[in-house]
Amino acid sequence: MAKVLLAGESWSTTSIHTKGFDSFVTSAYAEGADDFIAALKSAGNSVEFQPNHVAAERFPTTAEELSQYDVVVLSDIGANTLLLPNGVFAKGERIPHRLEVLAQWVRDGGSLLMVGGYLSFQGIEAKANYRNTALASVLPVEMEIGDDREETPQGVEATSLDNHAATAGLPTSWPEVLGHHRLVARDGAQTLATVGAFPLLVVDAEGAGRVAAFASDMGPHWLPTEFLEWDGFAPMWNQLISWLARESD
Repeated sequence: MAKVLLAGESWSTTSIHTKGFDSFVTSAYAEGADDFIAALKSAGNSVEFQPNHVAAERFPTTAEELSQYDVVVLSDIGANTLLLPNGVFAKGERIPHRLEVLAQWVRDGGSLLMVGGYLSFQGIEAKANYRNTALASVLPVEMEIGDDREETPQGVEATSLDNHAATAGLPTSWPEVLGHHRLVARDGAQTLATVGAFPLLVVDAEGAGRVAAFASDMGPHWLPTEFLEWDGFAPMWNQLISWLARESD
């Protein structure tokens, strides 16, 4: 079974409540990886989850640290979170360039999956900004210059295209998604599923490593309840992780 490092999938919300003359502020913290983690654990995989604020300080800085894991998953975590931990941003300290380290680790045989979200790929207002980082050259997709979100509140059906270990046994028609990134598969990459006119799941080899991109979310809001409760949800993720970890071909 694979050992997976998942970074991202957390957020804090600060709200101002105004009631006539008076106002007050509340804050809340949430995580969005529960369904994904449960799916992977159901097949015996282990998952180390680093929410955004944890990943900022603890995400690996060396190939040796990364090599503890079979697969690294980035989901809804912007490039700045990995480039600007507090020591760099507030104290002017030097650390290794973690995205360059991660890219080289992949080329040397590691496995990387990026899952979509408002701070994945380019993301909202292009603030995820992976197009301008070292990871752009190892991901199996090309990204737009600006905000690459495609909101589809009406729902768009996902379709499986290819016979691959990651999609084996899954039906051709998948549940609808409520949004995704507008990505383009790189030359030589395999598009395993589409959503509308865009790729949804793309895989490729990069050097000695393996890479995958899933253009929608791993939970709400882009994945509605029907997708999360789909009986193919856990098999899809587990077969993809198994392929990335070289447990299946």
